[in-house]
Amino acid sequence: MTVIGWDIGGVNTKAARVANDAALAARNEPFEIQHAPSTLAARLEGIAAALGADGSETHAITMTAELSQFFRTKRDGVAYVLDAVEHAFPRARIVVYTVDGRFLDLREARKTPLLVAASNWAATAGLVATLASNAILIDVGTTTTDIIPIVAKRVAAIGHSDPERLLSGELLYLGAVRTPVEAIAHRVPLHDGLAGVSAESFALAGDIHVWRGDLPPEGYTAPTPDGRPTTRDFASERIARIVCADRELLHDSDIDRIAAFVADTMIARIAASIARVRERHPHLAVAVIAGHGAFLARAAARRAGLRIASDDLISAGAPRAAGAETAFAVARLLERWLAARP
Repeated sequence: MTVIGWDIGGVNTKAARVANDAALAARNEPFEIQHAPSTLAARLEGIAAALGADGSETHAITMTAELSQFFRTKRDGVAYVLDAVEHAFPRARIVVYTVDGRFLDLREARKTPLLVAASNWAATAGLVATLASNAILIDVGTTTTDIIPIVAKRVAAIGHSDPERLLSGELLYLGAVRTPVEAIAHRVPLHDGLAGVSAESFALAGDIHVWRGDLPPEGYTAPTPDGRPTTRDFASERIARIVCADRELLHDSDIDRIAAFVADTMIARIAASIARVRERHPHLAVAVIAGHGAFLARAAARRAGLRIASDDLISAGAPRAAGAETAFAVARLLERWLAARP
């Protein structure tokens, strides 16, 4: 049996094809659902085809797309995503992962939308709990960061919904690409002082990390604020506008200082959230790293004093698609669930 795992987000869709606990292929495709919602089913079909699907697969679904501004409520968003999945794969078996670690069929999932809304973190953590007895999962995506404790092979999160997780510190709305710089730092170094930053979304975190070489231009998967390419040169122009300047006014060294400060602020904020979660579990000493912004997760884990586990713990050495760990995880969990059923 072959399984396809899905992480259907509001701005990115990830999928992985798995057989016999081995990941065969993965995709991570930018897709902002609010701009073209009616094309979601076709997008899913196309991604499955690109993975080499032949129609015999079982599909395991997680999602965060229900939070898109296209939907007035999460209930509406969950229903829309499930309808699109069913339309894309009408003859396939489809199951949906819940935030409390269960698989539901489509009928059950539609009855309990808040259990399947924003379920991606639970799938990643659920797999990590089978692989590491005691650890902290640090998953830095394009938009958010998950910090999930695993204790005695059990997911020990105290929050399940997004609001609960924001309250607990297990969800940090800080990501490697989409976060506006003014949401990261209110002041940045300029000349011999600290300058306030503009609040016009002139630059995103992706610009910072492309300039510093931690993120390849093709990894900048969000639309740029100015509509120009994701190259390092254009990233520097956007960074200059953070302080209402341009590249005729700022040298490379100025851009370097600003970018280094913003990147360090991101690392410090993630490390602080790790420390907050770790206060509840002070014996946890190992970090499992995942996500598009794994470079940030590693730096923050080290700053928090954690030892880092193998990079391919979740994807098992499979063909890499940055940020597709959840898709690998939910597919591998489904294989195990099916094997355990009579």
